[in-house]
Amino acid sequence: MPTLLTFGDSNTHGQVPFRDTRDYQRFDALTRWPALAARALGEDWTLIEEGLPGRTTAMPDPVMGAHMDGREGLKMALASHGPIDWLTIMLGTNDSKARFGASAETIAAGFAALVDIATQEDIRQRHGGFDILLICPPTCVEAGLPRG
Repeated sequence: MPTLLTFGDSNTHGQVPFRDTRDYQRFDALTRWPALAARALGEDWTLIEEGLPGRTTAMPDPVMGAHMDGREGLKMALASHGPIDWLTIMLGTNDSKARFGASAETIAAGFAALVDIATQEDIRQRHGGFDILLICPPTCVEAGLPRG
């Protein structure tokens, strides 16, 4: 059975958009995009969801914590799962937070760091090789809070 590891942030985790940070909700297992992708691939695929709300490509978050740095998270995911056949990486939304001041070039460099980790010889040998798909996150639309 081929295995798909989906690595990302709240979009991969399936967090429902919220108006208040205390209002945590998650889409059900049949609605999240990784599960939709797995269903489209067929029943013979195994899905591993590795989504963490707030995760960045390669930046520790001074507010949410150092563990939001995708580089460390990817190392852990690749060490704890496997063998895998496909790795998707869908990050970048959190990198664009004002507190990071990251340019498009900085965010692209974060993706490059993740690809470098995933293509290290010891990682490739552990998994027997796998393909990588980088996914551009959807455009963010800030709705704001209703006035009144």
